[in-house]
Formats: sequence, C-alpha cells, structure tokens
Amino acid sequence: MKTAEDYLEEAHGAVPKISTEEGIAKHGSGTVFVDVRDANSIAESGTIAGAVRAPRGMIEFLADPATDFHIPTMQKDADLVLICGAGGQAALAGKTLKDMGYQNVSNVGGFAAWKDAGGPVET
Repeated sequence: MKTAEDYLEEAHGAVPKISTEEGIAKHGSGTVFVDVRDANSIAESGTIAGAVRAPRGMIEFLADPATDFHIPTMQKDADLVLICGAGGQAALAGKTLKDMGYQNVSNVGGFAAWKDAGGPVET
C-alpha cells in the first residue's frame, strides 16, 4: 500500500523542481504559471501575476481539452510552471499533468518563497 510520502517521492521524481530565481526569470516569457491552491488560499496571499488558477482537485478537468472546464492556455506542449503553498501539491499536480501527456512541467515550490524573492504578484 502506498503512503503520502510514496506519492510525493514519485511526483518529485517525475516533475523537475526549479528555483524561485529560475521561475522569476521565466515570468513574462510565454511560460504559463499555474497556481494549484484553492481559491481561499489565493485570496489570502495573492498569486503569481498572470497565473492560471487551477485547484489541484480540478486539475484533470481543467487540463483535459475534452471537458467543458478546460483552460485554453493549458496546452500539452506549453511550458508550465506550477506553484502551491510549499511545493507538495504542485509536484502532485505536475505528476498528474505528466501522466496526461503534458511535456514541459516544472515545480517552482511555494508562493511565500516567490513573494519573498520579489517575484511579480497579484491579488
């Protein structure tokens, strides 16, 4: 039987972790930033400027072009950078996207580190 740690280890193995500085350098270059936190968390802290809001619990529906919920900027060949509160949810959501055929998915970790590093934010 798998544990939460097993799932996280598998996700971290499948989804590259990039530094906050690497993420900030990608901002504004056509990279699609995806915040996988729920709406309440984003409302409390803000998010990356221009980020797609795709809660982890809806990621399969939002990423699948065959559903009515698909987010058009989430394309299988797009450069996607995921963020969450600390990095775990982003890794797990990234693994799901990889399993769905998304090719360029990375995890920039937690929003607090992004904000502390001076990354562009919005409320």
